[in-house]
Amino acid sequence: MVYVTGDTHIPLDISKLNAKNFPKQKELTKNDYVIICGDFGGVWSGTFKDDYWLNWLEERNFTTLFVDGNHENFDALAQYEECSWNGGKVQYIRPSVIHLMRGYVFDIEGMSVFAMGGARSMDRAMRREGISWWPQEMPGDEEITRARQNLALHDNQVDLIITHDAPLSLARMICYEKTEDDDLMVFFEELKNTVGYRHWYFGHFHIDWRIDESHTALYNKIIQL
Repeated sequence: MVYVTGDTHIPLDISKLNAKNFPKQKELTKNDYVIICGDFGGVWSGTFKDDYWLNWLEERNFTTLFVDGNHENFDALAQYEECSWNGGKVQYIRPSVIHLMRGYVFDIEGMSVFAMGGARSMDRAMRREGISWWPQEMPGDEEITRARQNLALHDNQVDLIITHDAPLSLARMICYEKTEDDDLMVFFEELKNTVGYRHWYFGHFHIDWRIDESHTALYNKIIQL
């Protein structure tokens, strides 16, 4: 089985995955997956201080998959080796805590899943570079090119899209005051108009909203796919 949920901001919002709030996990195994739509936050200090919650996730009855968000320590994440997994590149944070890297299409329980982390921090003026904010939060040209190429290899048809940020038109539906174009949101808007998919799940906006039959913003809800 595969489940998807929103930001965990470890330790702030990880409680959604405890046994009380997610009782179905008692029936799961490591062959089942919970996908987090960015702002994972489990690799934050880059030291032993991260161990408690990473080990806690490793002890769950499921495998955790996540795309990165904007609130991640990208310098610390970069220290993990890149490996091949189910058609794309990942980083094993723990044996069953896995970072889905940007711009790949993964085969997850027979579903083709395009994963693309990243977003722009709206609060970056209040953060310190290399301490609580990293410029790598926004995908670079190489990652955008990789995404286009990998989608083209799948004839621009996938079952699911998992991202942290949203297409520009959907972001504007959620944040009515947003008028500034964001390069990543513009790219996602391109994908929304050119890629075929059953459903697109994203986090970032701290809201649970099934916008329409094909798009859902997630925060606290855990949805079985």
